[in-house]
Amino acid sequence: MTRLPLSISIISQNEEANLRRCLVSAAELAQEIVIVDSGSTDRTAAIAEEFGVKFVHQDWLGYTAQKNHCLALCSQPWILALDCDEELTPELRESIQRFFENGDREKYDGAWMPRLVWFMGRWIHHGDWYPDRKVRLFRRDKSRWAADGGGQVHERLDVDGPCTTLKGDLLHYSFKNIQHYLVKHVQYSNVFLQTQQSKGKRWSLLQTLFRPWWRFVRAYGFKLGFLDGFPGFWIAVATAFFTLDRYSRMYEAEAEAKSKLEG
Repeated sequence: MTRLPLSISIISQNEEANLRRCLVSAAELAQEIVIVDSGSTDRTAAIAEEFGVKFVHQDWLGYTAQKNHCLALCSQPWILALDCDEELTPELRESIQRFFENGDREKYDGAWMPRLVWFMGRWIHHGDWYPDRKVRLFRRDKSRWAADGGGQVHERLDVDGPCTTLKGDLLHYSFKNIQHYLVKHVQYSNVFLQTQQSKGKRWSLLQTLFRPWWRFVRAYGFKLGFLDGFPGFWIAVATAFFTLDRYSRMYEAEAEAKSKLEG
């Protein structure tokens, strides 16, 4: 296989359970792989060494800044940005090859790819979790990571130019189990509260009552979450509850602030 004018960009910390699967799926596509690691104490570095990776330590800067630092270390004109818990399907890998072979790289500056999540023993093909499209293939000199949702948990990629959509899924092993999902929600809820407060947003009874129901109906009904069996039902219910939790956190924070002022 002729390697593409492509750098694979990854950030890591203690990812020995995921990294090999990720690299096996994508390594042969690229001229180089750059991993910026924020202090792994497991076998992450050893696994990276097996693939001839450019492995660089950088103390944690936050998701956005860490990913931009990794981009700055890449030398190729095109970037494939991956998380350690992601994996290219053969169809997506072939789509990336065709993107370069059929001249699409002259027409576009980036490409979206649908992301498919593994949860509760099955792939989730419906509801709010799919297709979850992400731009992960992009021209390096026209793209940069930017903060999204406060920039502490999620980030978005800004591409200065047109993007197309590739065929094939980017597989995502984002949650080990239900417990892992619940633990992550606490972090997401904290960031939601901080973001709303930084924007000067106030608690709304209407949103607290309406949005959880809407999120359930949208995910389970309109987006066909029921076709994913019990996991689809669980995800829709959890999404509704977590929406209620986030807005309730706003109420609680305002009530506590008011109590302190009155005290």
